[in-house]
Amino acid sequence: MAMVFGNKGESSGTGVCFSRDPSTGENVFMGEYLMNAQGEDVVAGIRTPQKLSQLEKTNKVIYDELCQIRDRLEQHYCDMQDMEFTVEEGKLYMLQCRNGKRTGTVAVKMAVDMVKEGLISKETAIMRVEPEQLNQLLLPQLDKDAVKKATEIAAGLNASPGAGCGQIVFTADEAEAWVKEGKKVLLVRKETSPDDIAGMAVAQGILTSTGGRTSHAAVVARGMGTPCVCGCSDVTFKDENTVARATSAVTI
Repeated sequence: MAMVFGNKGESSGTGVCFSRDPSTGENVFMGEYLMNAQGEDVVAGIRTPQKLSQLEKTNKVIYDELCQIRDRLEQHYCDMQDMEFTVEEGKLYMLQCRNGKRTGTVAVKMAVDMVKEGLISKETAIMRVEPEQLNQLLLPQLDKDAVKKATEIAAGLNASPGAGCGQIVFTADEAEAWVKEGKKVLLVRKETSPDDIAGMAVAQGILTSTGGRTSHAAVVARGMGTPCVCGCSDVTFKDENTVARATSAVTI
């Protein structure tokens, strides 16, 4: 076994990618990466990564190689793949792949699409959607007319679908305590970690000021069926995830 390093300068980097978009189910290559970084920098959400499409502009050779691997792995496993990779001084290394996590709505869309593409049978498609995922099809959504009339106060990455409202809290402990008092809460963090799992589980929605669609917050929220927005840089934290302030563009 050998170790490869993505933090050996601007010719090196690391990233996470999906053979299909895990947020929408579309058959498009989606992912995020950071140059001069190790894998933990991407998944921990401590830095906001670049979209994989940007890699096509900066290093088309590596991007094309990734696309070929994406197609090969999906055809082999007959399912959407979650892949991790590292580029060390211009050479691509694949670290691992696994079936990607997805919401109920996306699971249904992918299953139907893969049947149409001839990738799987109808029987496989039916077995692939878990019973509890069907409940997520009933998730609350924003009223389309209200969205058109609303004024945007900040923007982030749509990491997990759904809609939620509640009082903003900045720690998982606060989230748990307020929910016990019968309040609905939105958990707002700089980034989340496994220590926040209890607060994430009771929140109506999750927002982070850093991180992307492959960060801890995004992956966990998708698995829970909880709406999540990541990389909302208009929200900044003064005191390590506990005291937040907003720029002039945002009102909290």
